[in-house]
Amino acid sequence: MPDFSIEDQYRGRIAGIDEVGRGPLAGPVVAAAVILPRDERLPDILVRELNDSKKLSVKKRDLLFAIIMDCAEVGIGAASVCEIDRINILQATYVAMRRAVDQLGHVPDQALVDGNRDPGLPCAVETVVKGDGKSLSIAAASIVAKVVRDRAMARLALRYPQFGWERNAGYGVKKHMEGLGAVGPTVHHRRSFKPVADLLGNLA
Repeated sequence: MPDFSIEDQYRGRIAGIDEVGRGPLAGPVVAAAVILPRDERLPDILVRELNDSKKLSVKKRDLLFAIIMDCAEVGIGAASVCEIDRINILQATYVAMRRAVDQLGHVPDQALVDGNRDPGLPCAVETVVKGDGKSLSIAAASIVAKVVRDRAMARLALRYPQFGWERNAGYGVKKHMEGLGAVGPTVHHRRSFKPVADLLGNLA
């Protein structure tokens, strides 16, 4: 389970940073930067329950998201489908992370970034492989990013019900691929991703 052992190596405002949405065929990539209070303002439930967002139920993520938003400094950033197609998904992820940090208002003293690459932030960076399972701050960021992105995809699903985005968040599962085959790509599909590019090539 994640804890503050990495954060405790630093002083000042420590931001955990994570992203969601690198793999889907549709929708933006979303990043979050979260600075948790490390004193009595931190609710006990976050210490007990924060974890990699993928290991939590939707109900638990929604609960923790609300608590994080209430007690922490949070910045949220995204990169659009157009940006993903123009600069590639890795660079778009870095853009989303930088935007999330910008939304904090004040630059943190230290960033803990999930993964093994520095996204080019305006502060000191430590990369942490599988950080959402090690750092409470990164785990909090993973939850915020996932909840924000999943809700955005659910809203899009109301306009594009053929793809099941409210359940698959844009990943290339059977329902999504069936929708692509039936009605073709939307403006929210990543044309640089192979399944969509192949389909467009076949339609040309």
